Amino acid sequence: MSDGHASAPPRFRPDPPRVAWRKDMRERVITEARALAAENGWDRVRVADLALRADVSRPSIYKEFGDRAGIGRALVERETDEFLVGLAAVLDGHRGRPAPALEAAVAHALEQAAVNPFVGAVLTATRGGTDALLPFLTSRPEPVFSSTRRLLSAWLGEAVPQAAEDRREAAADLAVRLTVSHMLLPAQDPGATPLHIARTVCTILGVPEQDGAAHPAVRRG
Repeated sequence: MSDGHASAPPRFRPDPPRVAWRKDMRERVITEARALAAENGWDRVRVADLALRADVSRPSIYKEFGDRAGIGRALVERETDEFLVGLAAVLDGHRGRPAPALEAAVAHALEQAAVNPFVGAVLTATRGGTDALLPFLTSRPEPVFSSTRRLLSAWLGEAVPQAAEDRREAAADLAVRLTVSHMLLPAQDPGATPLHIARTVCTILGVPEQDGAAHPAVRRG
């Protein structure tokens, strides 16, 4: 029962020194791993180099991440979180207009692949068949692929509630697969890709291409 006084907001308690150091160390290692992967490709990233650049011992890195694959997984998880936040913002910016929203979302994803040095390094190496990070992006537990598909499927549930659930899930899956395929193998006219993918997805959903013309900020080329 209330005593008439507003409850005091919870007090912020800083992390104990050891916890704070561990968080800082983890962030430094992931940041340097991203930079090295962008510079030379993940295959050339070595724990010894990370330890030197992050100013931390190799045993500390192994204790925190387990192994080199654990570093790659943590790196991809951070990139995924940042990508999903941006993608959700793009989709929410076109509420009530599924076709332009999908087109903008695909354009955003392709743009990230073009301007993000880490993603660019992964894709470039993958085209040469040498990179070991791609499985984290596509087939490992909680990869970018699955997370993006779930986000898009949930968004379609709100944006196109009249479409059957199985159609929404199929549409989300196809949108992600097509977008990833165009990242790996760009079309001759990449500027038209977002519109083409959006039209395909709308066909699966049975949604008319209302306001189908590309948003000014989306159309490229």
